[in-house]
Amino acid sequence: MFEIESGELLLRLSWVEKMEAAHGDVRVPLTSVAAVRAVVTAWPELRGVRSPGTGIPNVIAVGTRRGRFGKDFAVVHGKGPAVVVELEGAKYERLIVTVEDADGTAATIRGNIHR
Repeated sequence: MFEIESGELLLRLSWVEKMEAAHGDVRVPLTSVAAVRAVVTAWPELRGVRSPGTGIPNVIAVGTRRGRFGKDFAVVHGKGPAVVVELEGAKYERLIVTVEDADGTAATIRGNIHR
């Protein structure tokens, strides 16, 4: 799901997720990553209104989330662990993504941030 490629953090979506999100892959410069953390579940992290995207509470939340804070991008399936990537100076304020190994994924992203 998350990949590091040419100085960027790439959130690679499956074709199903692209349909759910009405959006393609998300790329942000690694220099925009302000913080990365693993959470037990993504649901408390979601904010704003889904627009566009797919959502069923506590089941799926995929797509752009908009509010006074700006925009977040979520790829949340089920109630498992997730990674929250806080961004500065990027199109999105945060990326919220469910992954099996949230701790390992967060550590990998943190290990590639060069400040």
